[in-house]
Amino acid sequence: MAEIYPKRNILCIDLKSFFASCECVERGIDPFTYPLVVANPKQGNGAITLAVTPYLKKQGVKSRGRLYEIDKHIKYEIVKPRMNLYIKKSKEVISIYLDYVSDEDLHIYSIDECFLDVTNYLKMYKKSDEELAMEILDTVYKKTGLTATCGIGPNMLLAKIAMDIEAKHNKNNIAKWTYQDIEEKLWPITPLSNMWGIGRRMEKRLNQRGIYSVKDLALTDKNSLKDEFGIMGLELWNHANGIDLSKISDYHKIAKSESFSHSQVLFKDYNENNIKIIISEMVDVLAARLRKNNKLTGWIGLGIGYSKEIDNGFFHSVKLDNPTDSAYEILRYTLIIFDKFYEFLPIRKVTISCGSLKRKDNVQLNLFESEIEKEEKQSINETIDEIKNKFGKNSLLKATNLLKDSTAKERNLKIGGHYS
Repeated sequence: MAEIYPKRNILCIDLKSFFASCECVERGIDPFTYPLVVANPKQGNGAITLAVTPYLKKQGVKSRGRLYEIDKHIKYEIVKPRMNLYIKKSKEVISIYLDYVSDEDLHIYSIDECFLDVTNYLKMYKKSDEELAMEILDTVYKKTGLTATCGIGPNMLLAKIAMDIEAKHNKNNIAKWTYQDIEEKLWPITPLSNMWGIGRRMEKRLNQRGIYSVKDLALTDKNSLKDEFGIMGLELWNHANGIDLSKISDYHKIAKSESFSHSQVLFKDYNENNIKIIISEMVDVLAARLRKNNKLTGWIGLGIGYSKEIDNGFFHSVKLDNPTDSAYEILRYTLIIFDKFYEFLPIRKVTISCGSLKRKDNVQLNLFESEIEKEEKQSINETIDEIKNKFGKNSLLKATNLLKDSTAKERNLKIGGHYS
């Protein structure tokens, strides 16, 4: 496998218990010996624990839990989150990374986690990737007081999983995985949600297919996964086999193709039980816009923003084998992304994007798709669009648009009755 797939030297560095460690550093206390919880005390016992110190984690206290879930016998201090402080400390750490690599070899994954491609720097520094990782971690600690862990791998996937699964348990906070470690270290991972890129919703769907470990997933027929999950099924299979062809430099390429996006900030917290109503409504708007502009999308992205107190979320995308303007197809892929990455946290913002747009006239027909069925669906969609454009978007509504968690009727009135 090492001969078939690119072998680079990727570092994935995570700042340990970041929010809680920042608070401890500011107070001059050791996060490894002090019981501190970052949460909003005004929200009472139901407040989310945004972060806890490593000291509390050893006692079984989890981040992103609730205060009332902490054992009553454990004493701890609660501090209110200070996002400005965390952003400031994050920038300090990123500036350290940029002392070692150029901007194009750095990918900021989140406020406390980054990927560095050090492949082209090892000769210059005259160090191995492990030696360079150790130097970077030492520099971060000396300059900021923050402890970091690092995974090293031949691609971004294996570097990330090495960090998540092993580095945190090693004395030097570093773990290196190679392609030769896949069967011994990657395949035994279970439950599946412990694997980067598989959320608990996706885990449940895979469990229903009898897939419980990464090995089970790796040995599943990839075509059957593609049949159920589309192109993301192939990604699941690739990742289970340690395959990741993405490059850090890819994240710096500016998309030149036209795109349509739709974002919505929600007036209350949503969760897995009602957010699909919102997602479905937003997809309908985008699909109608694609049809109005005679465009098909070949790329779909979904962004989920969690509640302000969490200040986190995700954005992931998928390329389609066949460009489409079908709301059904766009929704199918959007929900696969949601199931794969959603972390069961309160949702306050949704963004859906359609990119890699192509004129419908310029796209080749899919010979395996019934043209009669396709024309019937197209005719129905065009009729619906025509009625809504003539009589207003609220002239035709789905049954789900009448549910209490729907925002379609109210939003349609605010933004006008016609598609733009």
